[in-house]
Amino acid sequence: MKTFFAGITSLIILASASLAFAIETSDDIPTLFNPLTTTLENGLEVVVIEDHRAPVVTHMVWYKIGSADEPSGKSGIAHFLEHLMFKGTPTIASGEFSAIVAKNGGQDNAFTSQDYTAYFQNSSVDKLPLLMELEADRMTNLVLTDEAVGAELQVVLEERSQRTDNNPGSLFSEQLGAAQFLAHPYRIPVIGWRNEIEKLTTQDAIDWYKKYYAPNNAILVVAGDVDAQEVFRLAKKFYGPHKPIELPERVRRREPPQLAKRILVMQDKRVREPSWRQSFLAPTARIGDLKEVRALEVLNEILSGGVTSRLYSKLVIDEKIASSAGAHYRSGNYDPSTFTLYASPSKGYSLEQVEKRVIEVVENVVKNGVTQEELVRAKNQLLAAAIYARDSVSGAANIFGSSLASGEAIENVVNWPKQISEVTLQEIQTAAKNLFVQRRSVVGKLLPEEKK
Repeated sequence: MKTFFAGITSLIILASASLAFAIETSDDIPTLFNPLTTTLENGLEVVVIEDHRAPVVTHMVWYKIGSADEPSGKSGIAHFLEHLMFKGTPTIASGEFSAIVAKNGGQDNAFTSQDYTAYFQNSSVDKLPLLMELEADRMTNLVLTDEAVGAELQVVLEERSQRTDNNPGSLFSEQLGAAQFLAHPYRIPVIGWRNEIEKLTTQDAIDWYKKYYAPNNAILVVAGDVDAQEVFRLAKKFYGPHKPIELPERVRRREPPQLAKRILVMQDKRVREPSWRQSFLAPTARIGDLKEVRALEVLNEILSGGVTSRLYSKLVIDEKIASSAGAHYRSGNYDPSTFTLYASPSKGYSLEQVEKRVIEVVENVVKNGVTQEELVRAKNQLLAAAIYARDSVSGAANIFGSSLASGEAIENVVNWPKQISEVTLQEIQTAAKNLFVQRRSVVGKLLPEEKK
């Protein structure tokens, strides 16, 4: 996941003060989740998170395959197949999957990332057997025709037009990603490059489906008002009959040493206000030192966690030279990630002035570290976010699904609050020194197009 619970931190900062006592020692940190797990004989991992406060359930299937696993020249096939999974099976007509879910009072959708593809439904708990039957059916029985594939390809191309090609900020992000990674497939956008999407075929989709969609490459996560043993029984009934397949080894191109800072300047006539970013290669929980990763998560909160954060309070509130400023850290990637600083100048100030001040703030952290007050506040905010995440049935399912599908150990998900509470001032300063290395960074400037 993208920094376990940081995505919802801004919603609960006001609650953090009441939690200050909770981080006096790591022994005081509660275990926020108590998942029960099993693995079926066919290799399907099953994770159950019991939550009996309301008679609802979230049912999710996560496939351990994403856009970064695509073969050369086939970018977008993972996301394309996500669309095609709604095209039907011998027993469910094309488009009927979502109609059946809706008819039974539920909602469903799917999403693709660089590291996984996930499908989910939310409904009343009594519909869980139906949801399992539907999802298990399309795990191995998907039917694809040239007519259906051709029509959906146009839908995906239109999605790319609307979300990316017509949005200079999205195009800018694509260019930054391509510059940040020299060889690793994270440099390719999840939706794919347009010229490659256009050439995807029915056979490409079938090959991808048969190669990766199987129980031994999937994780079933069920959260809500359920009994774990009953969920295991249902999983065995509906998913158990599917046979495992021989999966290819998950090997990706490794990123070579980065020896030069890259500066990317993009101009677009649709841009009204300039913006600045600088991203740095960063470790992740699966492949990096866990203490360093947790320290970077806390550092991200200190730099960017609300109006009291260093970047926002100094540049936006006090000095008023920026209209926005912050940071973003993706700690949950399967492979190396990025830690990104960003800012936009206020009227009357230049991009260069804002960039200089952001770097000064970061260099101060590297040289002098952070304060005890900042450390305590950041931990409180992150812990509060974790507690609020527990209050959401679908949020809990997403946390475990995305983490496990990205290669994270389940123990680290369960013990994340305790690990955050143990981060020290010295660990944050050391992590910052290791992170902010200019030769492993990309500076991006998005500017209005100059008038001729």
